[in-house]
Amino acid sequence: MTVSFRMLSASLGAMIVILLAVLMVFGDVALSGNMWFDALFRWKSLPAEIIWGIRLPRNLAGVGVGAMLGMSGALMQGLLRNPLAEPGLLGVSAGSGLGASLAIVFGLGLMPFAVEGFALAGAVLVAVILLVFVQRFPQRQSLILLGVGLSSLCGALMALTFNLSPSPVTTSEILSWMMGSVQNRSWFDVLMCFAGLAIVSLLSLRLGKGLRFLTLGEETARSMGIDMTRLTQIIVIGSSLLAGLSVSVAGVIGFVGLAAPHFVRAFGIKDPYILIWPSALTGGLMVLISDGIIRLLPPTADVHLGVLTSLVGAPLFAVLAYKSARSWMQD
Repeated sequence: MTVSFRMLSASLGAMIVILLAVLMVFGDVALSGNMWFDALFRWKSLPAEIIWGIRLPRNLAGVGVGAMLGMSGALMQGLLRNPLAEPGLLGVSAGSGLGASLAIVFGLGLMPFAVEGFALAGAVLVAVILLVFVQRFPQRQSLILLGVGLSSLCGALMALTFNLSPSPVTTSEILSWMMGSVQNRSWFDVLMCFAGLAIVSLLSLRLGKGLRFLTLGEETARSMGIDMTRLTQIIVIGSSLLAGLSVSVAGVIGFVGLAAPHFVRAFGIKDPYILIWPSALTGGLMVLISDGIIRLLPPTADVHLGVLTSLVGAPLFAVLAYKSARSWMQD
C-alpha cells in the first residue's frame, strides 16, 4: 500500500492531536465538570495546574521524545543503509545514560537540571569522539564498529556505577531513570525536545541529495559530488543531539527509533530523506500511545515507559533480524 507523504503526515498529526486531547482526561485525579471549568477559566486554580502544569507537559514531552527518537532512527538508517540501525547504535544513548547515572551517584539528583545536564554532557562527549573519528575514517563500517565499542564501554562503566553506588536508594534511582518515563516533566523539558527537533530539522534540509545518492552506494555518491565526510558529520551531530536530549528528558526508551521508520516504509515511502519527518511523527505517536497505556494500568503495576516500548520492540527487532538474515542468504 502506497500513501503520499502529505496524507500520511496529516493523518499522523491528526492522530497525535486527538490522542493529546483524550489523554488530558486521564490522570491520578479525576476532574468533574466544575473542575474543568476552573481549569479553563481560572488559571491559578488547582485544576488548572493539573491540566496545564502536569498533564499537558507530560503529553507534549512524550510526543517530543518519541519524535526525536523516530527522526534519529530515520537518519541513522539512511546513513548506514541498515534497517536494524537505531539511535543507540553509535553509543550516544549509552553515553547519555552514563552521564545521568554519574550525576545521581554524585548526589546531584535533587539539583534542578543536574541529571539532565550530565546526561546531555555524556552524549556530547560520545558525539565528539565520533566526529573526530569520522574526520579520518568516514566509512560506515568503521563508524558502526566504533559505535558498538563506545556503547559497550559506556554500558560497562554504567554497571560499575551500580557496583560503586553508595546506597540501595541511589541504585534504585539510577535504575528508575534508565527504565524511562515522561511522568512529572516540565515545560522546560518540552522546550528542550522541540528545540532539538527544530535544530535537527534545519540541518536535515541539506541532506536530501546526499541520502538519496547514498542508496546507490558510497562510491556512486562520491562520484556524484557528495562529500561523504560532511554528510556523515551532519547526521552524527543531528542523531547525537536528538538521542542525547531524549535520554536527558525521559531516560532510555528503546526500539522507538528502530520501529518508527519501518512503520512509515510499510506505507510505501522508501525515500530516506522523505522518511525523516513521518518517522518523527510516528515516534511521537508511539510514545504517546505507550504512555497512555501505562496510565490505564493499575498504580500498583508501576510499569515504566522504556520497559513497555522494549517489550513491544524486542519481538519486532527479532522479526526484522530474521528477514534481513533471509535476504542476505538469498544474495
